[in-house]
Amino acid sequence: MKRVFKWLGGGIAVLLILAGLLFVNVWFFKPVSIDLFYGRVFLKAALDSPELLTSLRLLDSVGIRGHNARFSDSSPAAELEDLRKFEREYEVFQRYDREDYQGEDLLSYDVFDYFMSQFVVDGERFMYHGFPVNQMFGIQSTLPSFMADQHVVEDRKGAEHYIARLQLFDDKFSQVIEGLNIRDQRGILPPQFAVQKVLKQMREFIDKPAAEHMLATHFAEQLAKIEADTLSQNERDRLQTRVNQAVADSVYPAYNQLIAYMESIEPRATSNDGVWRLPDGDEYYATQVRFHTSTTMTPAEIHQIGLAEVDRIAVEMDTILVAEGLTEGTIGERVQLLAKRPDQLYPDSADGRAQILADYQTILDEINAGMDAAFNVRPESGVEVVAVPEFSQDTAPGAYYQPPSLDGERPGRFFANLRNVSEIPKFGMRTLAYHEGIPGHHFQIALTQQLEELPMFRRLIPMTVFAEGWALYAERLAWEMGYQDDPLDNLGRLQAEMFRAVRLVVDTGMHYQHWSREQSIQYMLDYTGMGADEVEAEIERYLVNPGQALAYKVGMMKIVELRERAKQALGEEFDLKSFHDQVLTHGALPMYLLERVVDDWISASLNADPTTNVQT
Repeated sequence: MKRVFKWLGGGIAVLLILAGLLFVNVWFFKPVSIDLFYGRVFLKAALDSPELLTSLRLLDSVGIRGHNARFSDSSPAAELEDLRKFEREYEVFQRYDREDYQGEDLLSYDVFDYFMSQFVVDGERFMYHGFPVNQMFGIQSTLPSFMADQHVVEDRKGAEHYIARLQLFDDKFSQVIEGLNIRDQRGILPPQFAVQKVLKQMREFIDKPAAEHMLATHFAEQLAKIEADTLSQNERDRLQTRVNQAVADSVYPAYNQLIAYMESIEPRATSNDGVWRLPDGDEYYATQVRFHTSTTMTPAEIHQIGLAEVDRIAVEMDTILVAEGLTEGTIGERVQLLAKRPDQLYPDSADGRAQILADYQTILDEINAGMDAAFNVRPESGVEVVAVPEFSQDTAPGAYYQPPSLDGERPGRFFANLRNVSEIPKFGMRTLAYHEGIPGHHFQIALTQQLEELPMFRRLIPMTVFAEGWALYAERLAWEMGYQDDPLDNLGRLQAEMFRAVRLVVDTGMHYQHWSREQSIQYMLDYTGMGADEVEAEIERYLVNPGQALAYKVGMMKIVELRERAKQALGEEFDLKSFHDQVLTHGALPMYLLERVVDDWISASLNADPTTNVQT
């Protein structure tokens, strides 16, 4: 018997040694399998980003929660080390032979190659060309939004983690300021308006006692949801006191530190021009155009496409406006008149805002019931409509989507900005709901998350041109399926498409053709029918995030082009649901790879034996 145990112990020791060797191989060298390599890269990136782990809740479901007490390192040294890690991983990746893969494995190879090359090529050269503190998505708004929307306080441990993160605000802000100082030294200052609006935003954000701050009141709301028998009232009071103290001792000093920095550069931040004003600005913009569109189109080519699309859509909008008796003025002026009609507005009250959210939800529930006609596969999670938090309403976009958590605890969310009910005319609501929810972002992003046969990086990889292109395509699809039969609903769809076409013109106009901020604002006012405040916010968004706004229309046009190509090739054999399978079941793809997927599907369909349903 002792001999048996000795052999058994020896066998276990050998297995442990082999497991250790396998771990060393996977973690430090070129793994024997490329799938193990993908997993390693994703896991290392996730472990370096506690915020990502919190958002996904991948580890929470198995009881690992320590990451919820930390933030990622945003210092310049950490960002440079991240780049070096990408470079080393890309080096390892290139030692795998592309010829060894086919089908979905080949697609994974090419997606990874595309994504990694975006970081490695020119990554260091343009590392500091962006504006990490701006009126749209700077640390001053994204960090409190993250704490309110994604950090879960479900028990005492979650509360302790919340407090620990509040105590790290000053460190996090200090790291960001290090990077801002490097940009300053290189002559890269944010636009004047961004500095002024961020200062206003931050001053208002901390202009109240710590106990009344949203980070403290939100915590109190979360505590109230914890079952009474799991946390005594004395414990709740102590935890709340600690949160209030953390806001006073860490959060407020963090904001005061960033306010002081922004005040120091305000006298020198005098330009509101595009990125052409920065060192190597034209080259930087060209890289951003390639990154956000995944195409080789030049800014000049995209500008011309935008002008042509604006002219085309204007004709269709004019027809509807004339039928409504609106014949005088620009397209934009007439849409604005329509948007101000009493029958298109909700009451400017709490009840009116609540009704907007309810009506958005009704729109989504209605179209969700009819999507079997166009889709074989559907997301497992639902989508709910919620209001954009009040503290970020002024600088947040009109709407945005937040994906569900991977553990199913949090559904997909369509955030509607209710800052001004006059910005939400009823004729545009269907189109916005279809874009952010169903069959737009929710169908694409939530569905991608559940494609468990794909490597994790392909389920989570950000690809703006694909995601936004699909969402804009979804607006058109809903119209084609009869959900915008009312001419005014169709006008809402056309207005949204016009908005994205105008983006092609003004983004390239400001960053490539040296258009002024004011010239771009006027052009958008003339054609979109958006309000002056909304247009100003949009133009300023493009100035701090160059190239991103091009992705919507470029991606949508490519998807429509590929669908029409498939229709022409397959004739009566074309099936819309099968086409959508090809677009949605491979994860987010750069446009040239989506084109390859669709072309391969067309070829396979043409070569299929119709009597046996077998490809020949």
